[in-house]
Amino acid sequence: MADSQVRRYVDQLLRGVVEPLMLHVIAELPSHGYHIAKEIERRSSGYFRLTASTVYSALRRLEAEGLVRSAWLSMSSTPRRRYYYLTDKGRETLSEKLHEWERFSVAAEQVLAGE
Repeated sequence: MADSQVRRYVDQLLRGVVEPLMLHVIAELPSHGYHIAKEIERRSSGYFRLTASTVYSALRRLEAEGLVRSAWLSMSSTPRRRYYYLTDKGRETLSEKLHEWERFSVAAEQVLAGE
């Protein structure tokens, strides 16, 4: 498969997991968009490299759905940043999505294993 085809395939896969990954990181430590993206990149050993447009579009969707809320915070040594926090609805949704991901993973593994 050509590199561009592989990249498109990875992009398609990523569309389905960006928001749950972001919710999971935010649940552990509320943070700003850049940090969320870098944390996902770090935890995936560089496999997931999210663009700014992907991150902030997803954060806007999550906020519009009531899954996260945001607030501007100022630190003395850095410029103001918008920090994102999980809502109760976000925690519930994250739990549901993680449960479904586990079911999906098991089913995919069974297919690949020929079971």
